[in-house]
Amino acid sequence: MSVIEVNNLTKYYGKALGIEDVSFQVDEGEIFGFIGPNGAGKSTTIRLFLSLIYPSSGSATILGKDCIKYGPELRQDIGYLPSEVFYYERMKVIDLLKYSASFYQKDCTQRLYELAEIMELDLKRRIDDLSYGNKKKVGIVQGLLHQPKLLFLDEPTSGLDPLMQRKFFQLIRDENQRGVTVFFSSHILGEVQRMCNRVAIIKEGSIINIQDIKTLQHDNYKKIRVSAPVLDEKRFEIDGVSKLEKNNGAIRFFYKGNINQIMRKISEIEVSDVTIEEPTLEEIFMHYYE
Repeated sequence: MSVIEVNNLTKYYGKALGIEDVSFQVDEGEIFGFIGPNGAGKSTTIRLFLSLIYPSSGSATILGKDCIKYGPELRQDIGYLPSEVFYYERMKVIDLLKYSASFYQKDCTQRLYELAEIMELDLKRRIDDLSYGNKKKVGIVQGLLHQPKLLFLDEPTSGLDPLMQRKFFQLIRDENQRGVTVFFSSHILGEVQRMCNRVAIIKEGSIINIQDIKTLQHDNYKKIRVSAPVLDEKRFEIDGVSKLEKNNGAIRFFYKGNINQIMRKISEIEVSDVTIEEPTLEEIFMHYYE
């Protein structure tokens, strides 16, 4: 079953393009990555899903219901962590979270305290005394305290130190194992690589690719490094080879094509070392953006 279904979703801010003709679906129980640089349209898409803004054209359904028409009802089952968090500064953390919990038709008290403990959040402090990282923790607890079926994360780790990031990722994995569908928007590609089943790449407001993470890496190209006593880079100037460079007694390049063909080329010379590895998501991403 599709938890999110998007059809030709378009948003213009006056004449400025937000997103155009965006279509995809997110299946129940998956962690779906949504990647692109700042300004590509990631936050616009999420805000449309949450009916915080309205589309110029196209449609989106969440849990089978139109996300604009049924916005308030759907938000009972949605958790959201925005990229920037702003709060009533004079409130204590506990009062703010209890106020947030009061919007849901269930008792969130126990989960609130569990999450605060996991994220090492001091509930007695005032919001205006908190660092940016601690305000982000408040946002995480706030987004999860009602045990949503669907979770939107928009650049979720900015402001968190590495230890907290690790705890956060484990928390999201635990939520996902409980059956929560996660929509994970980021420009930090390593995070998406670590967390997601599938990924959509958005560029200048349009989706340019949607693939399974493993397929995205395997169907792309290999990163090859060859060390040899005598090296002639012209030998490797063949179809499928790109970004060929020679330095420190080694040749490096990317290769897309029949792996046997490049292995034959390598086997014709005396080599001291060869490494063949998958490109990182970052390198794949740059490939799509160039």
